[in-house]
Amino acid sequence: MQVGNIRIERVADIEKSAHSAERGFPTLTAEMLRAHALRLGPTLIDPDTLELFLSFHTYVVRQGDTTLLVDACIGNDKERPSRPNWHRRQGDFLANLAAAGVKPQDVDALLCTHLHADHVGWNTRLVDGRWIPTFPNARYLMADVELRYLQDKVAREGNAANHHCYPDSVLPILEHGQAEIVSMSHRVSKGIYTEPAPGHTPGSVLIHLEDGIEHAICSGDLMHHPLQMADPGMPTQYCEDPQAAARFRTSFCSQYADTPTRVLTAHFPNPSKGWIRCDGKGYRFEFDFS
Repeated sequence: MQVGNIRIERVADIEKSAHSAERGFPTLTAEMLRAHALRLGPTLIDPDTLELFLSFHTYVVRQGDTTLLVDACIGNDKERPSRPNWHRRQGDFLANLAAAGVKPQDVDALLCTHLHADHVGWNTRLVDGRWIPTFPNARYLMADVELRYLQDKVAREGNAANHHCYPDSVLPILEHGQAEIVSMSHRVSKGIYTEPAPGHTPGSVLIHLEDGIEHAICSGDLMHHPLQMADPGMPTQYCEDPQAAARFRTSFCSQYADTPTRVLTAHFPNPSKGWIRCDGKGYRFEFDFS
């Protein structure tokens, strides 16, 4: 994908996994789920189990000679006992990055939309029993509000907070001096900047990619599945503040519906990118298969 002279490539950690709709969206009824399954099709909702299909991926963003990553997925070897398909994974994410022409030492910056475990896992890798930065030359950009919130949560709840991701995927970046703590409104470079998107977490951000008249937005966990487009005000248990997230998601859909702006989602199955379209009283997601 191109946004002007900015090149964007999607690289998966987990390409497709099934998740309980009731766990994430408690207000959905079986009747509503069946209607969504008929409308969206079997690539997005399992027609038999009514489970939702999600993806976990990063975006490689190349701007001139600079290589950026947006989020770092789940990672390998991480202790995630409450999430069996994340627990002590041995995935091939680094090989997938290499197939896209990216070696760890090539990455100049990693942009964190937020600090949940499934977005920071590949911040680090396990070497000789120690967690070290996966990308040795990268700046890891983290929003100040988000980092403070996570640190306060760990102080209250212990290292098990957020699936134990702070000690193995965030703290080592701080200790190695590679973290760059920025405001929620931060200009990364000409045409690449962040925007506050509080709700999913207090410090969540969107990442805008602009070149000339072309515009794309990495939406992080503002939305998790295309079914949310029908009713963006529907709360989700994935969010720390479900009501605030719903308000921002509704505003976002209203702002960008039927515009040329492409949305690069964090968990929609491949191709994961597309446009928001008005559809009756709600919206729908039009995937970009180009």
